[in-house]
Amino acid sequence: MKLGLVGYGFGGRVFHEPFIDAADGVEVAAVVARSPDKIAQINERLPDVPVFASLTELIDAKIVDMVTITTPPETHKPLALEAINAGLHVICDKPFAPTLDDAREMAQAAKDNGVLLNVFHNRRWDTDFRTAKHLIDTGQLGDIWRVHNRMDFDDWVTLEVGPGGGLLRDLGSHVIDQMLFQFGPAAAVDAQVEYVDLPGGTTDASFVVHVRHKSGVHSYISASKINYFTEREIRVYGSKGCFVVNGTDVQAGAAINGKRPADDPENWGIEPKEAWGTLYTEGKAETVPSVQSRIYDLYTQFAHDAQTGGKGPVPIETAIHTVAVLDAARAAARTGKTVILE
Repeated sequence: MKLGLVGYGFGGRVFHEPFIDAADGVEVAAVVARSPDKIAQINERLPDVPVFASLTELIDAKIVDMVTITTPPETHKPLALEAINAGLHVICDKPFAPTLDDAREMAQAAKDNGVLLNVFHNRRWDTDFRTAKHLIDTGQLGDIWRVHNRMDFDDWVTLEVGPGGGLLRDLGSHVIDQMLFQFGPAAAVDAQVEYVDLPGGTTDASFVVHVRHKSGVHSYISASKINYFTEREIRVYGSKGCFVVNGTDVQAGAAINGKRPADDPENWGIEPKEAWGTLYTEGKAETVPSVQSRIYDLYTQFAHDAQTGGKGPVPIETAIHTVAVLDAARAAARTGKTVILE
């Protein structure tokens, strides 16, 4: 599959291109970028790959089968729809749609055009989450009662400011999606959201969301970028015990430091021992080696399913439900009332 990478900012350069390079069945065949510094970076890293000034120019060139949208969130919907209507398969970065109605419109367009649309919910492949998932799926924690999923950063300067941005739509898309992916759809949502006034507008910068899943599990999902504190933790409580892990997000850290999964796939996605979690059961506390995970598997599966008619690694209906829960969380925080989902 020939892929067009739309945008070569931090996300496109660090969290997409290296993982596309490592995936099977797909390669970067073109990049859309305009700024001279981005074009210079592309020419250095991908010297044989053509650069286009717009998605429209790329579509007109007829050299790609699919695109990845990595541009700012407010551009996701119009760019994705342009690609979909041109008959291209699409992976869209999160948050892929500003509202539930927008998400449904994009999904319907993909269906009407016979193309595959997925969302880059790459944190489904985080090693700490995958380790917890393995323990849950293999029954080592028994019946699951509740999960606390927390991701805090002392990093307010990276907030996407204004009413169209905010931490809930950004990081919340990931951590809420993790819980929905593991425990199934939400039945009800409560939330508390804190806001800060920034030069670009009032912005949500901290939140806690309580999801009551239809499966009976309760998820407590929280994040902040304004409390001068950085820590990641997943805690899973079940009838047989508890699992606690403070992962380091080793894949993101490696990518940010310039490492590429294609250079050492055998050792990619392995957490250091100090980041391994602990399984607490009757009479013992056992350190659990981290499960190896590879974000680039997302691209391998997407390329395969785009060609064979599959649903992709992040089926669009699950991504739509994540948007529905985000909308419900905003409504619950605003009204102070529990939002019941259909």
